[in-house]
Amino acid sequence: MRIYLPATLDELDAVTVTADAARWTVAPRGAHAVTAALTRALPDEDEEGLEYAAALEAADDSLALVASRPDAPRQRLVVTLEVPDGAVQVVGAEDSDDEDAPAPSAVEVLRTVPDVAIVCVHVDEPEAVADVEAVLTAADDDGPDADAALDAAIERVGERDLLWYDWSELKDVPRG
Repeated sequence: MRIYLPATLDELDAVTVTADAARWTVAPRGAHAVTAALTRALPDEDEEGLEYAAALEAADDSLALVASRPDAPRQRLVVTLEVPDGAVQVVGAEDSDDEDAPAPSAVEVLRTVPDVAIVCVHVDEPEAVADVEAVLTAADDDGPDADAALDAAIERVGERDLLWYDWSELKDVPRG
């Protein structure tokens, strides 16, 4: 199954890159994929559109990871991987009005999967660091305009495209 794994940029330090592949051991964690629930939620999308939607959900989750790790570089990262179907469980909700429900693309990596070949990564350009920092600052603000500031900061980050890097280009991924 192809999954889109939210990560932080410093996690790439554990990747082993050879002439043939970039390999990484994936620990149990949340990810996103094209699931039946996502396909039903977006019936007009083709496969590429569904993959894009799953990757965007992973980018949102990457932002949450960055927020939870003060020492992590302030750039979103989505790692695209192929893992055995049995290593993943679909957890995405379908047609839920609960804003805390998992996205329809949500999956869980159930066990450690060693030596997984990375297909590619998507990462924020270094110029996005200021926007990511603005989200983190606004999230910590308790002032009267905090919600509006947070919404605006999240929108700015969401408008940024992630840059695509093939597995063979991991050494070229910019760090802000």
